[in-house]
Amino acid sequence: QVQLVESGGGLVQPGGSLRLSCVASGIPFSTYTMTWYRQAPGKERELVGRSFSAGSGENYADSVKGRFTISRDNAKNTLYLQMNSLKPDDTAVYYCNALWTGSWRTYDYWGQGTPVTVSS
Repeated sequence: QVQLVESGGGLVQPGGSLRLSCVASGIPFSTYTMTWYRQAPGKERELVGRSFSAGSGENYADSVKGRFTISRDNAKNTLYLQMNSLKPDDTAVYYCNALWTGSWRTYDYWGQGTPVTVSS
């Protein structure tokens, strides 16, 4: 059974920091592209940043570049999102996604989300 479990969300003041974690089980974690998404109230889900498998690097949404950093520990099957200089616009539920695409099928899994609120 595949599980993605996010944690680390909470309430933080503008300018503060949080680190989110996503622990995966039931998948060969190192072979998956791992992505953080977020969904703010009344808005569509949007990509925050992505960590490609096989050490192929990361990319980020323009809105978080220079403030957020994605990392992964393949030995611990864990994806991280370090969020610095947080703004009220970063308030959202943050979701972890695991994706593996082959020539004949795709595996696509989601976590339950962890809420982040940036407010004074």
